[in-house]
Amino acid sequence: MEGKTRNASTLFFSFTCIFLFLSTTTTLSTSLQFQTLTLNPLPNKPTISWADTEPGTQTFTDQTTSEPSSSATTFLSVQLHHIDALSSDKSSQDLFNSRLVRDAARVKSLISLAATVGGTNLTRARGPGFSSSVISGLAQGSGEYFTRLGVGTPARYVYMVLDTGSDIVWIQCAPCIKCYSQTDPVFDPTKSRSFANIPCGSPLCRRLDYPGCSTKKQICLYQVSYGDGSFTVGEFSTETLTFRGTRVGRVVLGCGHDNEGLFVGAAGLLGLGRGRLSFPSQIGRRFNSKFSYCLGDRSASSRPSSIVFGDSAISRTTRFTPLLSNPKLDTFYYVELLGISVGGTRVSGISASLFKLDSTGNGGVIIDSGTSVTRLTRAAYVALRDAFLVGASNLKRAPEFSLFDTCFDLSGKTEVKVPTVVLHFRGADVPLPASNYLIPVDNSGSFCFAFAGTASGLSIIGNIQQQGFRVVYDLATSRVGFAPRGCA
Repeated sequence: MEGKTRNASTLFFSFTCIFLFLSTTTTLSTSLQFQTLTLNPLPNKPTISWADTEPGTQTFTDQTTSEPSSSATTFLSVQLHHIDALSSDKSSQDLFNSRLVRDAARVKSLISLAATVGGTNLTRARGPGFSSSVISGLAQGSGEYFTRLGVGTPARYVYMVLDTGSDIVWIQCAPCIKCYSQTDPVFDPTKSRSFANIPCGSPLCRRLDYPGCSTKKQICLYQVSYGDGSFTVGEFSTETLTFRGTRVGRVVLGCGHDNEGLFVGAAGLLGLGRGRLSFPSQIGRRFNSKFSYCLGDRSASSRPSSIVFGDSAISRTTRFTPLLSNPKLDTFYYVELLGISVGGTRVSGISASLFKLDSTGNGGVIIDSGTSVTRLTRAAYVALRDAFLVGASNLKRAPEFSLFDTCFDLSGKTEVKVPTVVLHFRGADVPLPASNYLIPVDNSGSFCFAFAGTASGLSIIGNIQQQGFRVVYDLATSRVGFAPRGCA
């Protein structure tokens, strides 16, 4: 009897230990695998307010024509705003729907450009591209964020779209052969003391892939054509740009006299791509070839989005991954995505081979500020979606919405637990906040998984997934990084 009692006690003790172990493991597992999503409605139209100038103006000149400034630690910093701020009075639902339409158009254009054999960073081959319809005062595909810059001397302030998916800097100029409607007066180069044309035989002119020449004036001409056939044509020139209190001299830009089909509302574009004529490439030596931005979530309570050029662009908490080079196209920022985890476990159906950039320039993964929703090759997306659904099995499903095929009815709730999602880049694991992958799509409590599949080999990390991170482009060492909570 005593033996039976001892065995029973031993068995009870063993079961108790197992129970406590499983309970502890489950608790740890839950804390590691899930995070809380606070449910917020669609953001209303954002507001903008900024001063055109600030005291303490400094001037820097272009390293292509003169010696760089000795002040190597100086930096530029300006606010960014989402293009919804330039919209007329639209509902939050209309603004979101418009954003998805713009997004689909932009993705088509990027894929078209990447797939163009012999594609270049300046002259775009014709092909499927942006929709021709106008949304919120800006044409499709104009990029999602803009700032206000001074152009010329004296500085005249205009809205300029910032775009990591293109290179050349350009602005509409008078006299116009054909100019689209913009918010500010069209820039008149004859009223600027710092405007200068570039001669046909100049090394700067030869940097264009397809330079033109005005035989009458012997000045360099440029043309940029985009995926839908839209284009800007004019004089290739140098001009001073003013970022709040800092003037940057001799920036090479296109002074467009014939601009058709794009960027209605904004005066032009500040190309932030990786090509040799992009703004970061031009100012590289002056600001140590570094820039970063942090994109807010567009809600009224979020910190302002911003972009910084110079050493101050790098945060101490930045996790870096190497940039890859595409032999066919030097504009895009390619990175190596090795895999994705859901709920603390690597998704078995997602491998680095699905995102490989091959020797001919096909495939790969790019970071893009102008794309909203991250696109993954179809096989990778399906594996990610299915893994997320397993972890979110406790959430009530909702119908599909636009490009989203995985949605949930969270009406009546204030917060929910969702599986964690981590992007594994080479050398950098990037855990996403829950609000960066489960987003509201209406004001009725419908939330959708903010990824989408694509039949293209090109994958794109969009700005919804980048929200709240300071995304750092360290071109001096050919790397890009992510610093969490970077808008502070």
